[in-house]
Amino acid sequence: MSRAVAEDHSADNTTPYHSMEIGSSLTLGQLLKNVSDVRKVDVGDETPLHSSQGDQDYDDLMRPVPFVLSFNNLTYNVSVRGKFDLIPRRSLSSSKTKTLLDNISGETRDGEILAVLGASGSGKSTLIDALANRIAKGSLKGKVTLNGEPLQSRTLKVISAYVMQDDLLFPMLTVEETLMFAAEFRLPRSLPKSKKKLRVQTLIEQLGIKNAANTIIGDEGHRGISGGERRRVSIGIDIIHDPIVLFLDEPTSGLDSTSAFMVVNVLKKIAESGSIVIMSIHQPSHRVLGLLNRLIFLSRGKTVFSGSPASLPGFFARFGSPVPKNENQTEFALDLIRELEGSAGGTRGLVEFNKRWQEMKNLSPPASPNPNLTLKEAISASISRGKLVSGGGGGGGSSVASHGGFANPFWIEIKTLTERSILNSRRQPELFGTRLATVLVTGFILATVFWRLDNSPKGVQERLGFFAFAMSTMFYTCADALPVFLQERYIFMRETAYNAYRRSSYVLSHAVVSLPSLIFLSLAFAATTFWAVGLEGGPMGFLFYCLIIFASFWSGSSFVTFLSGVVPHVMLGYTIVVAILAYFLLFSGFFINRDRIPQYWLWFHYLSLVKYPYEAVLQNEFSDPMECFVRGVQMFDNTPLGQLSYGMKLRLLDSVSRSIGMRITGSTCLTTGADILKQQRVTELSKWSCLLVTVGFGFFFRVLFYLCLLFGSKNKRR
Repeated sequence: MSRAVAEDHSADNTTPYHSMEIGSSLTLGQLLKNVSDVRKVDVGDETPLHSSQGDQDYDDLMRPVPFVLSFNNLTYNVSVRGKFDLIPRRSLSSSKTKTLLDNISGETRDGEILAVLGASGSGKSTLIDALANRIAKGSLKGKVTLNGEPLQSRTLKVISAYVMQDDLLFPMLTVEETLMFAAEFRLPRSLPKSKKKLRVQTLIEQLGIKNAANTIIGDEGHRGISGGERRRVSIGIDIIHDPIVLFLDEPTSGLDSTSAFMVVNVLKKIAESGSIVIMSIHQPSHRVLGLLNRLIFLSRGKTVFSGSPASLPGFFARFGSPVPKNENQTEFALDLIRELEGSAGGTRGLVEFNKRWQEMKNLSPPASPNPNLTLKEAISASISRGKLVSGGGGGGGSSVASHGGFANPFWIEIKTLTERSILNSRRQPELFGTRLATVLVTGFILATVFWRLDNSPKGVQERLGFFAFAMSTMFYTCADALPVFLQERYIFMRETAYNAYRRSSYVLSHAVVSLPSLIFLSLAFAATTFWAVGLEGGPMGFLFYCLIIFASFWSGSSFVTFLSGVVPHVMLGYTIVVAILAYFLLFSGFFINRDRIPQYWLWFHYLSLVKYPYEAVLQNEFSDPMECFVRGVQMFDNTPLGQLSYGMKLRLLDSVSRSIGMRITGSTCLTTGADILKQQRVTELSKWSCLLVTVGFGFFFRVLFYLCLLFGSKNKRR
């Protein structure tokens, strides 16, 4: 791990860390600020911090601060409900409790790799989650301490990182771009961009992926880097800020022996730089085993072995099952555990033997590795030696604390998130191209079907049909926004779990990125249909038509985005979107007027997203008081009398005129646009009010999306 460069200081200007007056009551943020007064360093250089007090003071300053992570009696139970039964009998419906962790204890230190082993379902990932504070408060029993002090969630977020089992990366970004964006998120803005780039280049060399630095990550449809390289990039993202504690969930899963060894070798270097590395691993090879310092074997949530790899043969020899010569020790241990799990007594005997084995070793409770330092002081001392890259100098060390645990203010986060999304999308032009083609084809079909509508009664009905279909189409074409967040969900959860950025920044960036494409699509659809259909209003009418289409796209996109935060699966999401949009169209006022909707469904009419843009375009079309849509004999259109000859219709008009005492000729205007709006019950809101309501719905659903992310994406087990 690259260390920081220090400037030369004279004895008068240098203050050794052990002379700093740091009270135990100081917060982590205050400690970080104090560190910035001591640590005059920059990231990525190699000259250590030193003073003129001699080599001994220099060695004391640069020696890694010792950390001991201990966990005692960790127990985690979950409720397992019985199968659904048609008969609601209490004995069948009552839930059972399953123990995933059963009194697990152990410890590990900085400079070491603690590996958790066991068969599938043994509790490996659960133990990693428990140590990483990824289990909801109250569900986990036991204690996790660092240097003898309880490890608080807020502190753990700052000093640790968690690498998930799956490689969650943006497929169209290169390796260097991926790590650079991680540096922008995790390193403070007080650190110059040149130093961030240097940090990324150093990390790329450390991870052994220099040859793939300019290759895209790739996915099923785009050829990219190899599986081992992807795994190392995933690790690199989370160690860009050089955390004190690193958790990994099966980092070698799915890799060949060579790739797995390279990954663990990288983790070994990270540990030797002063970090605590804790990982789960399925079946390490002999070479990988040589890199591990401590092992914990689990079987159905119980500890069956805890100790160093060197003590493994002696442990099983005393148990009565010695490891055969030239056989992989971990493979033998796992095979034996599986064999015992299938026996009548299970692994109870091995669990009890491990307890006696631990007692024989006479392990006393671990003392604080440095009794003169509190945990917060130890963290500050570690930062002063180069851990938790914080920018240094000029108050940079307090950057994380000054923004509430985040490295950057929210506008920097929004800028970085926006740049990353645009870059990733720009390399997949087929996605926007498909959406644009859909809008243009839909507009072309509507333009040719409703070509040059006249102002006859039939033209009025056709206009109503065009507007209803066009406005609902705006919302249906927004359904393709559904998979966008669903594909990024776990990337988002990984990044926000350890304060890479705020959830609010992600929501705002998500909205900003969507706006340019929505504006372009709105103009494309409006230009395709407005003049071809023969809509009224001239230039100002076209402008409002563009605005209401954009508002519809914005509202629909926000609604679908909100649903993507609620629904976890794409197909289920599409089903819900299509169904709800159909209901919106039904209650929009086109199929049935407002005054004909039953009272118990009237609330849905006002919630319909289609209602407001539909009423807005009707008012935009029929607002001209001088425009006439039914004249004289046209009143007989769409009736059985419409089949009569023109002369017969004129005689009928004369009869009607005499009956009502009002002269009606063949050119007398009988229905204006205002009359049509009254017939459609479009009388409550003006077209501008409808526009504002539609835009407001978009913001409302964005707020709901934020709340979903805030309360529904905690990334913790219950």
